[in-house]
Amino acid sequence: MTVHSAQTPFYKPTARECELFETAYNNTLPLLLKGPTGCGKTRFVEHMAHKLGKKLYTVACHDDLSAADLMGRYLLKGGQTVWVDGPLTRAVREGAICYLDEVVEARKDVTVVLHPLTDTRRTLMLDRTGEELVAPEGFMLVASYNPGYQNVLKRLKPSTRQRFLSISFDFPDAETEIAVVTQESGLDVDRVSSLVRLAGHIRALSGMDLEEGVSTRLLIYAATLIAAGMNVDQALQVAIIEPLSDEEDVQKALRDLISTIYG
Repeated sequence: MTVHSAQTPFYKPTARECELFETAYNNTLPLLLKGPTGCGKTRFVEHMAHKLGKKLYTVACHDDLSAADLMGRYLLKGGQTVWVDGPLTRAVREGAICYLDEVVEARKDVTVVLHPLTDTRRTLMLDRTGEELVAPEGFMLVASYNPGYQNVLKRLKPSTRQRFLSISFDFPDAETEIAVVTQESGLDVDRVSSLVRLAGHIRALSGMDLEEGVSTRLLIYAATLIAAGMNVDQALQVAIIEPLSDEEDVQKALRDLISTIYG
């Protein structure tokens, strides 16, 4: 579960996504965020939850995540078997926001549970306890996934996608990305500008064995290391080159590109 801080998490809008999120919330509509890894989807949800004054339950979905992990299960406590709500059930009971990050990674039984919550029923059936929970107006279901990682075995079915409003995210334009990285890392604008320029070149590369270009998150990591006193070459090695590829020829190509920016 995400715990709110006293300050709203920093997020710089790139279009009308904040307005769209708030409209979806006010009309009790589920929302799907689509975009590459590290482009700001999770931060956006944290920002909006804080702005709306809502408790946020965040679930990082993975291969082994089952419907029971979301809804809850019976556990042995003090010699007694008691029911313990999962994060989705807690969000429904409390009228909170539940955010399923990379929902396509979860097991298929998860989507079966979500469907009644994403239509006019807005219900969650707990078969193990016999309860049928009706989501209050304050409850909102938000999910995200990366379309670029979809394959035949892991893809969001149209029957699920069409139950959500959808917003597409991408890496921000250079000016916005510079502002974000500067704010998050504390590095000066001039050096951040060089990092963002490097990111633009990497994202524009074709024919290189990269699943995705460098994320804004990785730029923040690199900038944070540089701001802390690490030399640029080492910071870029551990925060950009190594995370992007294990292939030596690809890493060499990235180092060559870096040398053109920082040479």
